[in-house]
Amino acid sequence: MPVPRRPMTKRQAAVVARSRTLRRRRMIAVVLLAAGVGAVWVWAHRAAGSADAGVALDPAGFSPGACVAFAPTTGDRHTTVFLDAGHGGLDPGAVGTTSSGATVDEGKVTLPVELDTAALLRADGFRVVVSRTTDSNVVRLTAPELAGGELSLQGAHDDVAARDVCADLSGAAVLMGIYFDSGASPSDGGSVTTYDDARPFSAANHRLATLVQQDVLAAMNGQGWQIPDDGVQPDSVEGSLVPTSSSSPIARAAASYGHVLLLGPADPGFFDVPSQMPGALVEPLFITDPFEGTLAARPAAQQSIAQGLARAVVQYLAPSKAG
Repeated sequence: MPVPRRPMTKRQAAVVARSRTLRRRRMIAVVLLAAGVGAVWVWAHRAAGSADAGVALDPAGFSPGACVAFAPTTGDRHTTVFLDAGHGGLDPGAVGTTSSGATVDEGKVTLPVELDTAALLRADGFRVVVSRTTDSNVVRLTAPELAGGELSLQGAHDDVAARDVCADLSGAAVLMGIYFDSGASPSDGGSVTTYDDARPFSAANHRLATLVQQDVLAAMNGQGWQIPDDGVQPDSVEGSLVPTSSSSPIARAAASYGHVLLLGPADPGFFDVPSQMPGALVEPLFITDPFEGTLAARPAAQQSIAQGLARAVVQYLAPSKAG
């Protein structure tokens, strides 16, 4: 049984809080320095990748630049990985801030992590299909999916479902959702990976999620960032990522679905196009924490996350590696 801790006095609590603030300020300075050192290489790396336009799998079915396949750049494992950059376009996702007060839109920072991960996996012999290559929606939007120039609830649902359609169309062996977290308090922080435990391949989902959580945290904390480990969790904890802020039928259905739509099973009448391969969804940082939001917006930190993701995918798919 652990020894109970004596409650801190107000003065002690203030000292601890000040110490944490100073440590985070010092760490932010390190992040800025590292970004300055690594930014040229990272942006050159991305520019080289952007020259390869890839092949749209269904131009008529998706938005321009969405659901695009990229061939391996080195060797060929004859295996496809699907990567989803969460949100995008009319859906900014969560909105956070950096330590300097700059706004961070989730949909804008998931995209470079996706593209960096794709480049690393292609260099390791994988064909990679990405949900999007620009700041756009994935679904080709129609009138029912729009409301006042924004996504309707139906639009938000269809945009996530379109990512599963793309994943299934790609024939991928694994699905990786890349998102960022948000919290009610700026002090909320940490990395978490979610999987679905109701699918026939739930054991594979859990194995993938465990590898992702371990490798992404190792990549980030290897830089000295001290990101808390919020663990691996079933998607029943998250529920549907489709907004449920109204009493419409689709909102009620989303509220009762009990899964993350990107990972979850079919639900007749609500969701008919589930992914057909093991998958996981990582949220490596809270963009509402100014320290973690600063990291999320930095190219060098995005590259670190991508390195962890690529390593996890390679480890997960190791048994099918071509000889």
